[in-house]
Amino acid sequence: MDNSIEIGKEKVPALGLGTYQLMGKSGEQSVSDAIRIGYRHLDTAQYYRNEEMVGNAVRQSGKDRKEFFITTKIWPTDFTKRSFMPKVEQSLRELNAGYIDLLLLHWPADDNANDLACDLLNECIHKGYTRLVGVSNFGIPQLKRARQRMPVFCNQVEYNPYVDQTEMLEYIHDNNLLMTAYTPLARGRVNKDSALVELAGKYEKSVSQLVLRWFIQQKNVSPIPKAGSEKHLLENSQVFDFIITDSDMHTIFNLAIKK
Repeated sequence: MDNSIEIGKEKVPALGLGTYQLMGKSGEQSVSDAIRIGYRHLDTAQYYRNEEMVGNAVRQSGKDRKEFFITTKIWPTDFTKRSFMPKVEQSLRELNAGYIDLLLLHWPADDNANDLACDLLNECIHKGYTRLVGVSNFGIPQLKRARQRMPVFCNQVEYNPYVDQTEMLEYIHDNNLLMTAYTPLARGRVNKDSALVELAGKYEKSVSQLVLRWFIQQKNVSPIPKAGSEKHLLENSQVFDFIITDSDMHTIFNLAIKK
């Protein structure tokens, strides 16, 4: 899986692995399997309580650390002068990967706390704790405010065929940011959608492969599906050998619930 998204001088593997609820030895095995299959973009968070497991899988893979793009996140209750930096340093210890590639604010707090956290993320860059910074679950006004204080690289949001992110996508594209899409398969809902089942049959692909390909054909969007079994990890990775037509892309876009 060598397909990547280029944003400025950065290259991010287009397909990532979400690790929420991957825990313990079985979770570590899932991440190890993913790395062996070819995943290099790994998404974790302090809230997931699995940073150590992700770091173990990376180190035990025998691969060069520079091959990986590792994201983690800080919880909003820690957006304080007292807690923020110790929590980042805890993530660094747990991951034991030398540095973080992308450090995000997991959810927005109030404006003052968000401002403080943005300032502290700048400090994290200067300390070499992280290469890039960003946010998660921020709306456009919050994202604009964050960009006034730090070099936001990414906004990670819930995005799947049933969630309309048109306005956010326009903002992402206009400002050359990355959008990371979590729950891209809508927690399995896509597999029961007759329109998607029919389209997947046309391409001789699974519904998951069709939907992940739909993401990858969008500009600056990186889906991070969670998968525990080697079968699903492999299936999700096999999305770079076909192209969805513009017409079929629109069919999938039209599934979105307009708000």
